[in-house]
Amino acid sequence: MAKICPYLLVLVCSVALGENWPQWRGPQNDGISTATDVPTNWSQTENVVWRVPLPGPAGATPVVWDDKIFVSSIEGDDLVLLGISTDGEILWKRTVGTGNKDARGGEGNSASPSPCTDGELVWIFYGTGDLACFTVDGEPVWDFNVQDRYGEFDIQFGMTSTPVLHDDALFLQLIHGTMRGDYTVGKIIKLDKRNGEEIWAVDRPSDAKFECKHSYASPFLYDDGETQFLVTHGADYTAGHSIDDGKELWRFEGLNGPSSYNTRKFDPTFRFVSSPGVSDGSIIIPTAKAGPTIALKVSDALQGNVTEEPAALRWFLDKTPDVSIPLIHDGLVYCFRKDGRVFCCDLETGEEHYYERTHTAQHRSSPIFVDGHLIWCAKDGHCTVLKAGPEFEIVSEIEMNEPITASPVVANGTLYLRTYDALYAIRSRDSQ
Repeated sequence: MAKICPYLLVLVCSVALGENWPQWRGPQNDGISTATDVPTNWSQTENVVWRVPLPGPAGATPVVWDDKIFVSSIEGDDLVLLGISTDGEILWKRTVGTGNKDARGGEGNSASPSPCTDGELVWIFYGTGDLACFTVDGEPVWDFNVQDRYGEFDIQFGMTSTPVLHDDALFLQLIHGTMRGDYTVGKIIKLDKRNGEEIWAVDRPSDAKFECKHSYASPFLYDDGETQFLVTHGADYTAGHSIDDGKELWRFEGLNGPSSYNTRKFDPTFRFVSSPGVSDGSIIIPTAKAGPTIALKVSDALQGNVTEEPAALRWFLDKTPDVSIPLIHDGLVYCFRKDGRVFCCDLETGEEHYYERTHTAQHRSSPIFVDGHLIWCAKDGHCTVLKAGPEFEIVSEIEMNEPITASPVVANGTLYLRTYDALYAIRSRDSQ
């Protein structure tokens, strides 16, 4: 039973489009900001309005609503959520759980999932299974441990999936399982955001094997005004689910080889980290390692198993982002690979416009689009600003000299960068 705050009020969600950044991938869950006059050049001091030290490293991306920023972090062994004002003052800090676990030599930890907010409440999930809801002023509303309710996680590098907020519900994707045996059952869950109570929970069965059973990707909501479904990604396939009852509506297989889309032999370590990118009429499916990228067309043909359905397929390419999410803007798809290479292709045809290298280092964050530019950060703190469009052009390169695995955020005209050490607010001088 979830613990519920006795004074909980009925809350109504309203998203200020283009201003607030309420979830990991922004107001429309696509990594796109409508802001203008955001600087394309900065340093650790230039165009920096303030810098707030954080209690520990994490890959969780901040979220912003009006004058408040919410940041998830570790503090030693503890898992904490901070409320920070847009003036750079720490307003509150709450310990949500304990038992942090590092993964992959410090590349990740239990504070990898990002928070989300509707301006009244804020929700945070950790790799330990701790899931909590607070008011934006830091007052506890409800909390429970997902592992206690839905079973112990069995995933090699920890549960990193970020929940998605939609209307009055919070959606979770839990795709994991023992590497032994030929079958696994993940779960897709819809919770009432106001009290944490289950609305529905459905199994997501798969015949994936070994490490392929483990997904580090996050679910996304597709909503073009007419068609709406939840997209889940992991265990060798991508699927769409009804948000009303969780029923599987469609499925795309053949992502691990050998198949029509991936001619390589079966890879027992083919685990998904990058999440699908969504845009009206399209879903861009990344895979892993040397796997393919698939573009699906959202139409009446997207029903049942669409793996070999020509009417559901736009195109596919023989390379993929491995960690970063594809970004779709103005008829172009941008895919950022973890080694610093970027490819840009046409959304309708898949025709490649360029495949170029940026900074040579590991990249764990996802890009954003703002005011005609793409901003992307490497783990070593090197940030690259690209000009958006079919021609490759590096506008600027910035050394933050602090590790970064969280994605950039733009809200209310300010660029926020979360490093392992601090949160930076960056704004053009004319706006300061």
